[in-house]
Amino acid sequence: MTAIDRLDGDDTFPKLLVRNAWRMPERVALREKEFGIWQSFTWKQYGEHVRDFALGLIALGLQRGDKLAIIGNNRPEWVWSEVAAQAVGAASVGIYQDSNLNEVAFVIDHCDASIVVAEDQEQVDKILDMMDKLPKVRHVIYTDPRGLRKYQHPALLAFEAVEAKGRELGAQRPDLWLESVRAGQADDLAIISYTSGTTGFPKGAMLSFRSLLGMALNLHEVDPKRPEDEFVSFLPLAWIGEQMMSLSSALALGFTVNFPESPETLSEDTREIGPHVMFAPPRYWENVASTVQVKIMDTTPFKRFMYERLLPVGKRVADLRFEKKPVPLSWRVLYRLAHWGLFRALKDRLGFSNIRSASTGGAALGPDVFRFFHALGVPLKQIYGQTEIAGISCIHREGDIQFHTVGQPIAETDVRISEGGEILSRSPSVFAGYYKNEEATRATLVDGWLRSGDAGYLTEDGQLVVIDRLKDVMKLADGTQFSPQFIENRLKFSPYVKEAVVVGNNLPYLTAMICIDMGVVGKWAEKNKLSYTTYTDLSAKPEVYDLVQVAVDEVNQTLPAAARIQKFVLLFKELDADDEELTRTRKVRRGFVEERYAMVIAALYGEAPAVDIDTTIKFQDGKTARIRTTMLVRRLDLGKAA
Repeated sequence: MTAIDRLDGDDTFPKLLVRNAWRMPERVALREKEFGIWQSFTWKQYGEHVRDFALGLIALGLQRGDKLAIIGNNRPEWVWSEVAAQAVGAASVGIYQDSNLNEVAFVIDHCDASIVVAEDQEQVDKILDMMDKLPKVRHVIYTDPRGLRKYQHPALLAFEAVEAKGRELGAQRPDLWLESVRAGQADDLAIISYTSGTTGFPKGAMLSFRSLLGMALNLHEVDPKRPEDEFVSFLPLAWIGEQMMSLSSALALGFTVNFPESPETLSEDTREIGPHVMFAPPRYWENVASTVQVKIMDTTPFKRFMYERLLPVGKRVADLRFEKKPVPLSWRVLYRLAHWGLFRALKDRLGFSNIRSASTGGAALGPDVFRFFHALGVPLKQIYGQTEIAGISCIHREGDIQFHTVGQPIAETDVRISEGGEILSRSPSVFAGYYKNEEATRATLVDGWLRSGDAGYLTEDGQLVVIDRLKDVMKLADGTQFSPQFIENRLKFSPYVKEAVVVGNNLPYLTAMICIDMGVVGKWAEKNKLSYTTYTDLSAKPEVYDLVQVAVDEVNQTLPAAARIQKFVLLFKELDADDEELTRTRKVRRGFVEERYAMVIAALYGEAPAVDIDTTIKFQDGKTARIRTTMLVRRLDLGKAA
């Protein structure tokens, strides 16, 4: 029996919604914070909104096989729109809310969307400004009316107006809703999820309900969720990782999804909810750990004393568990005291008191961060997957955390390594192909195996180790191989480093361009009475170079002598998706970055101690700003890393 067979015929998102609304109508399905107040929606209300909007879409002419695009923040209206489109037989296509005009236009046009659901005035303006480039779009539906009352565009409709059309159609044809839901099948196209696009325009991965739900249930076998669980949804719903949790898993398993009011209130909103399940990229967990460290610097001497004495107790117990050794009674007693003296209050402050399932993926997470959370009692695990396999193929098992691995394959998933060292996967969750790109599909799906593009290997106990993107494994001029991503990830283990780009392909030695973490370094500067004005000013300080060099030296000590960083610069700005330097999932577009910063790279391989910068940066709204500064080039004494 496959995972999806266990759903007893409820094999699509709309069917699961109807089931949940019938079985547990008064249980809270969604919760949204607005104006400081949590608004709850039961499964019954969830179902009613989806029903009315789906029938409204039918009234607007949306048909089976059509596409509906959605752009906006994580809100109930997003999931209502998605499931409503799927109930009609259409596929939904998510667009990152911070995408620029070119990215939005490409996705909408490429996926052939005839209707776009845009959250607010900002997103509506993006679409209306490009309507001449989007001839396939017939309607633009907004969910937040603020600022849109006087808009008169003929394609523009309010979400509530579409629901009203649906209620009218439902009164005329009362059987239409369930007839449409029943027509859906497990192998229907559910979503088109656009990949990161690190080397150009993104590709649209076609995922069926079978793929999405099969993955959710197979993950549930090794990382269980419960109907009474709470989950905080704050990662973009256009990303497969958030689809995996807020749609696939939530509909299949029935837990509650909570939408914070804003990114700025995420910490406090998480504390109010007290989630049982958390899924976030490494940067989130690193930021939480860094924030704790920064606040400890400012706390009272007594609290700092307690933290410095009790945290090592938690780390010692965590290390014993990582090593699969028994925890002696004396350490168990000490840990209990540390829990009551520190960990319980700290977890409550972070909103982690109830966490039973915590996972991270997308990049490597530093051992120190793992140890920190396990010391507190947060069971953080590493996962691995990709859009084309519906999100996840591997995860750490309970009690078997190995920092350098991403765990073992979940049920119904096979992983092997090709002769060329590439990670290959096979499972019922593998995608159907790339939308309108058969050539890329043939290159990615070979004899039923999904090519990941990642280099890796399997350990003796069957755990997967990911090294880097296969195409990004590079060679120095003397033939020495190195993995830039491997080194970059380890540089980012430092709380002071937000992003790093390692350069050296076909060059005599390795160098790095590093972005500091403004929040953490700024706090350090204030504590050390180092004045500064802007990010550019702070990153140019010799004292900040000294601070970051400590992290670079530590990484160099772990690298072969021929593959150590010999020079680095601190960039005058953060790498930014709006400048096309990062994808919307914060992956470095390496080729673009190396081209854009060619002058900086030339300085790293020259003899000059600094490089003058005169450049223009671009903001999301299309505006630009000019930056003029001088960047230091720091040469390292590799004798210290020997």
